[in-house]
Amino acid sequence: MLAGPANAVLSAVHAQPANPEAPITNAVAMQVLVLLIMFLLFVLVRMRLSVDRPGGLQHMFEGLHGFIDGQSKEIIGHHHEPYTAFLVALFSYVLLCNLIGVIPGFESPTATPAVPLGLAICAFFYYNGKGIQKQGPLTYAKHFAGPMPALAPLMIPIETVSHLARVMSLTIRLFANMFAGDMVTLVFFSLVPLGVPVLFLGLHIGVSLLQAYIFALLTMVYLAGAVAEEH
Repeated sequence: MLAGPANAVLSAVHAQPANPEAPITNAVAMQVLVLLIMFLLFVLVRMRLSVDRPGGLQHMFEGLHGFIDGQSKEIIGHHHEPYTAFLVALFSYVLLCNLIGVIPGFESPTATPAVPLGLAICAFFYYNGKGIQKQGPLTYAKHFAGPMPALAPLMIPIETVSHLARVMSLTIRLFANMFAGDMVTLVFFSLVPLGVPVLFLGLHIGVSLLQAYIFALLTMVYLAGAVAEEH
């Protein structure tokens, strides 16, 4: 369904797809759908915003914002407000990418390694960028050297590897859980097409919520360490 628009975009940048009938992967197509769904949801919320008569959709998004904001305040501290928008968007995107696989015929893009990797890289650059912005390049770089100058030659490689390992950790955790959930659901659908798979769909929804929360939570933790103020 997205082959026509995708081919038009590729032709505009003088790129020739290997397979014109499927110029993009399923994971990319699912992410495009997730972005469209999020855009429509945000437009609906914006159109229906009301102080006197808030609707169910507004209550849902206010609850989501309040939950992420509360978690961010506990972990990051009193200066958490500038980061809430990114964290809400990150949580919403990961959650919808996870849940879209519940729809028959669709698949979770987060069950493809490249998608969790892209999200992890985005979180990595975001929290490091905010740390540099908040503290300045030199002050932020001192975090990698440790508390004692004599230990700097040892601490800098360890801290560098530790930060890079966060990307791998975020990627593997999200990918492995979503891939396993999809495989278990698929197996039981093929073995017992009625009744039993509904239980695993419920489990898939639970795992989707949990993994989206963990991804956002770990990003908060990394962000808290990057923007922390020494006293």
